[in-house]
Amino acid sequence: MKVVCGIKVGNMKDPDEAKRGRVGIVDFPVKPVGPEEVKIKVAYCSICGSDPHIVGGAFGLEPPFGLGHEMSGVIVELGERAGDTGLKVGDHVGGNFLHYCGSCYYCKTGNPEYCENAGNEPCMAEYVVWHKSQVVKLPKGVSLLQGCMMEPLSIGVRIMDKSNLQTGGRVLVSGGGPIGLITCQLFKKRGAACLTLSEPNQERCAIARSIGVDYTVDPTKEDLFARGMEITEGHGYDVIVEVSGVPGAAQSVLPLAAKCGTVLFSAMFPNSYDLPFNLYEYCYNRQITVSGTYCTHFNFERTALMLPDMDFSAFTKPEQIFDIDDCEQAFAAHLSGKYPKIVIRCNQFDGE
Repeated sequence: MKVVCGIKVGNMKDPDEAKRGRVGIVDFPVKPVGPEEVKIKVAYCSICGSDPHIVGGAFGLEPPFGLGHEMSGVIVELGERAGDTGLKVGDHVGGNFLHYCGSCYYCKTGNPEYCENAGNEPCMAEYVVWHKSQVVKLPKGVSLLQGCMMEPLSIGVRIMDKSNLQTGGRVLVSGGGPIGLITCQLFKKRGAACLTLSEPNQERCAIARSIGVDYTVDPTKEDLFARGMEITEGHGYDVIVEVSGVPGAAQSVLPLAAKCGTVLFSAMFPNSYDLPFNLYEYCYNRQITVSGTYCTHFNFERTALMLPDMDFSAFTKPEQIFDIDDCEQAFAAHLSGKYPKIVIRCNQFDGE
């Protein structure tokens, strides 16, 4: 089967073509279906901001290695014990790309995202075989194209779970990529006040305003600290979520944290980046909570129920969808920054 793979490790934006990371199609065998496994014919797999980082060597993988985890598809085969949860051939599904063993220390202590035996099959492929525990049905009326947003939406749900947001809490989101825009929508539904997006791309700011963001700030042209303090009447933000992955942004949002606020760093920052952090100011004087998110767990059923209420129109326009054979062009479009999301069509389905 066709699988989109990293075929050369390197920065995908490197001006030197000889050093530049590359993706391409590699023919991999389809994994046999075990007794508790489900074979899914993949409809769509969207490109995550982490995918170019993986090609760049973030996880130390040797090429060729498969990519993709933001998937939707249709069940075409079930193992003999895979249907006991109600799954059946023909179901439209998405779900969690990670399979947890359930037996290691981290699984048994409630942190399965760190599973020592986790399985991860590449989803930018014609087919994927998952354990039944990974698979979640799409709600009625949700298209396969919308369904591939289940995994990025699950990140937003995870952020909500860790944000400590109270109704009326002031919120700043730094970074207007897909996760930032999804997170803004969820915060608006949760009753955030003074909802602010820090983002230099004006098209993404326009999208943010259309989904309910109260204020947008271009940090390259405006003083983010001064503007944020003006918006919050000098108090700062009760919740700050940094999802741009830009080191400068990580530093610039911290001074805007309100006393007893929460700051989440939920992007994949460069592996070698160390954040300057004044312990007296932030831990003693302000008592802020600093954390992050790493994958998601125990929320995909809830995430699926949120899909019908989300506006993904900015992520799924026709010009943002590429066939699997055009994966190089798809990644080039993603890296251009012109679009908030790029989606790869792995198989064509009637009506999609």
